[in-house]
Amino acid sequence: MPFHHATLDNGLEVIAELDDRAYSVAAGFFVKTGSRDESSDLAGVSHFLEHMTFKGTSSRDALKVNRDFDKVGAKHNAQTSEEDTLYHATCLPEYLPRAFEVLADILRPSLREEDFETEKQVIIEEIRMYLDNPMSVAYEAAKTAHFGAHPLGNSILGTVESIQALTAGGMRGYFERRYSPANIVLAFAGAASWEPLLAMARQRCGEWQGGPAGRLTTPVQGSRRFQSIIRADDHQQTVVGVSDGPPLESDDRHAAHLLATILGDHTSSRLYWSLIDPGLADGAEVSYQDYNQAGAFFTFLSCEPESTRSNLEIIAQVYRLESGTVTELELTQAKNKVLARSVLRGERPMGRLSSLGFHWMYQRKYISVEAELQAYSHVTLADLERIQAQWPLWPPTLVSVGPKTHESPTI
Repeated sequence: MPFHHATLDNGLEVIAELDDRAYSVAAGFFVKTGSRDESSDLAGVSHFLEHMTFKGTSSRDALKVNRDFDKVGAKHNAQTSEEDTLYHATCLPEYLPRAFEVLADILRPSLREEDFETEKQVIIEEIRMYLDNPMSVAYEAAKTAHFGAHPLGNSILGTVESIQALTAGGMRGYFERRYSPANIVLAFAGAASWEPLLAMARQRCGEWQGGPAGRLTTPVQGSRRFQSIIRADDHQQTVVGVSDGPPLESDDRHAAHLLATILGDHTSSRLYWSLIDPGLADGAEVSYQDYNQAGAFFTFLSCEPESTRSNLEIIAQVYRLESGTVTELELTQAKNKVLARSVLRGERPMGRLSSLGFHWMYQRKYISVEAELQAYSHVTLADLERIQAQWPLWPPTLVSVGPKTHESPTI
């Protein structure tokens, strides 16, 4: 599939992977800003700003934004992470100019004071909703405990207190600094032609202004400390562990992903057979998350409070792999899972859009589906052993949430 790249005069990068076999087209603005780019007085502003972009522009109110997307049947949404804010829309090719006009418009929102105060209450209710969820509480606390003062420890949502203290002026200043065209990648994937896409980008985004925006990417090493959060009314114990892993920029991310799949995929993994299948826990998984110049393995456990310690002992045994204990069969099975999921995701323009934009933003590379599949296929048992030695999963930073755990497990 042909790949194209151009940079507008204002610094906005435009990329596209075109596929004339597709029946739809996806467009997305990848803004390189998230919770790791926030100061303490702006905690939660990236996610709050994502909400505010849909509240209206100089030419549309919130109702018109949604109606104009709906008129052409466009599926649209946005998401905020520690690293990025992504705004995207998928539609039939003939409706892309109209859908893209709305998508580009909301990237220059009005940020009106009255909308800000109304949406502030929505954000606070969202935070409170997550505070009712033990897994969300454990995840946020584990991430904060692991990364400490490093910006990756920042909460994406912020806190009730930080959102209450945030001002519309503070948000506007953040927008001016972080939403500059030089800090955004515009990506397209699916059924389209390059020259019309580039012309459309120039027409809708060519007048945007703003200079480069920096980011702090200092190395970080996890704390490996234990924290207990007592919630007497919880019926289960929820535990989240965090271990250091290879960064997004490293080629080791493929081996790390496969190792996490072998150890803790939600089906047919070592944790599955050790904890889920025998009924010792109702949830036990491992995931690998790559960040800009950092990485982490996340362990998730939910079980009866009385079984927490013994289940953590089992996890420790699973993680303390001796050299040569991962088999070729396990590696092949993990590859088959990951390759199948990559292909299925890549068959949809929106699935390709996500991969396309993030790889370009952080690695300055176009990585095709075929290249990604090859990278996973080339991982060897020796690569897994090296990852285990360099990035041991045990002991992790550990946070336990629930009615029972009061002290650090001595494992």
